[in-house]
Amino acid sequence: MSGKLFKSGVIVSSMTFLSRIMGLTRDVIVANLLGAGGTADVFLLANKIPNFLRRLFAEGAFAQAFIPMLSEVHHQNDEQQLRLFVARIAGTLGTLVMLVTLLGVIGSPILAMLFANGWFIDYLNDGPDADKYELTALMLKITFPYLFFVTLTALSGAILNTLNKFAVAAFTPVLLNVAIISAALFLSPNLETPAIGLAWGVFLGGLIQFIFQIPFLAQTGLLVKPQWGWHDPQVSRVRKLMIPALFGVSVSQINLLFDTFIASYLQDGSISWLYYSDRLLEFPLGLFGIAIATVILPTLSRNHAAQDHVKFSGNMDWSVKMVCLLGIPAATGLIVLAEPMLLVLFQRGAFTPVDATMASYSLIAYATGLLSFMLIKVLAPGFYSRQDVKTPVKFGIWAMLANMGFNVIFAYQYGYVGLAIATSLSALLNVSLLYQRLHRSGVYHCCSATLLFIVRIGVAALIMAAILSWLLPPVSEWLQWSSWQQVSILSAAILGAAIVFICSLFLVGARPDALLRNQPANTGAQQ
Repeated sequence: MSGKLFKSGVIVSSMTFLSRIMGLTRDVIVANLLGAGGTADVFLLANKIPNFLRRLFAEGAFAQAFIPMLSEVHHQNDEQQLRLFVARIAGTLGTLVMLVTLLGVIGSPILAMLFANGWFIDYLNDGPDADKYELTALMLKITFPYLFFVTLTALSGAILNTLNKFAVAAFTPVLLNVAIISAALFLSPNLETPAIGLAWGVFLGGLIQFIFQIPFLAQTGLLVKPQWGWHDPQVSRVRKLMIPALFGVSVSQINLLFDTFIASYLQDGSISWLYYSDRLLEFPLGLFGIAIATVILPTLSRNHAAQDHVKFSGNMDWSVKMVCLLGIPAATGLIVLAEPMLLVLFQRGAFTPVDATMASYSLIAYATGLLSFMLIKVLAPGFYSRQDVKTPVKFGIWAMLANMGFNVIFAYQYGYVGLAIATSLSALLNVSLLYQRLHRSGVYHCCSATLLFIVRIGVAALIMAAILSWLLPPVSEWLQWSSWQQVSILSAAILGAAIVFICSLFLVGARPDALLRNQPANTGAQQ
């Protein structure tokens, strides 16, 4: 099974890699166009709010409730029942999200007031940031319909993933990046406020993603006419699973929005610095953590439906080890290369070297929590696949409350960097609670061989960090080089770090090739 999971993970990671590369290209272009000032803050906030709801209605809570149920219905081999289930889910979810979208467009001034309260207070008092509030309310009217399109896209993607057709859903986000890049290059330069052109890019990106998946869904025979099915027994089960999952998935998103709320009171550029550092963090998180979580949830759901507890535990163990193998060196590399990466990627146009330096501080703080973020992605499916959403929700709420407390403590001391520190600490708390409950319930136990494997990865990552820090030129030299020289040196540093890490793994006795073989769960052979 681990070989099949690895193959599926490679497919998703490859498509996600392309999406992340396009995403970084998009961010480079947006940074060049807007920099890290007030207008950039407004666009990023107007884009963040519908994305927050996307995580709830689309690939977040919905996927966690829908995929286990879809796997169960699909396991029954009743095609007519499967089509009816999909039709009623599509009709019910689509109607609800359409209503939410309409309310969001109409109530955009209220949303802007809630999530950018600092700007709203300036608006009431004719302060310097009053125009930010007005622009936010306007741009939300444009970006909010993205929620409707991307929710239907996520529904289609969840169906395709359950049928082991991972590539289409993983590739789809590329189209959003293409739409925003096109808007930045061809529409924004012709507008008095370039950020509005980017907002239209978000709108078009959502529409294009939805249209793109329709032919692939038709090939599966599950492109059906939506039906309202609120009281359908299977839809009701999804609804009951989804409601608590909304709270669970929303925890991290509420934390991010709470960070934005506090950042609107901090120095100009705080939201942008946090955004660009978060974007670099999202690259390994999406490439490895989310990719592995994408393939593990349907697999665990099938294991649970078949009552195969040995494979369930074995696949959990595989996902944890794979996340550690990829996440620990990625986090280490981000910490060491934070400022050079931000300089190379974003320092041009309106984005200054000072912006890169400021964003690097929050990137380092975020990177300390990268492994926790990734482990949450693979441990939570251990609950969702068994249709237990209450437990991760409860732990998520505890983590959210802790994050709010950490925010108050660390933001007072360290400003926007304190917000990133608080997010990482709350993620550590969350993953600790998740593992503790899985362990106590007998669902998954991290055996001594797995712990030894993780320790060896940590040692190899430290060796990599030491050598990389020793060889890395000072930042003052990076600023004197041309863009081509910067890219070349950074690429060489990343490639060299990867080679050093792999060699160090073998020196300390780790055997990552064991992850590619089909081995029994929780045995000493798994190293």
